[in-house]
Amino acid sequence: MCSCQQHSNSTSETVATPSASGLNFRVDDMTCGHCAGTIKKAIETTLPGTTVDADPASKLVNVTGFGDYAAIKAIVTDAGYTPSAAPVAA
Repeated sequence: MCSCQQHSNSTSETVATPSASGLNFRVDDMTCGHCAGTIKKAIETTLPGTTVDADPASKLVNVTGFGDYAAIKAIVTDAGYTPSAAPVAA
């Protein structure tokens, strides 16, 4: 977790939305580029072959190359953030 802002410790249990373009979910406590970079690095280093697009403006994360949300959620949580479900843009 970065020190730019106090991050939420919400424990809401949700499921990510799989889509043709990858696994999409929200991370409401991703507040800046540093947060996005931390999430991206955590997933891509732990799961080689994945590609992560993390956008702090929309709070959306898209992961391609790996579809196990439970594993991804654990990685993001270990990095200090709180992943939750997000609708997939059509």
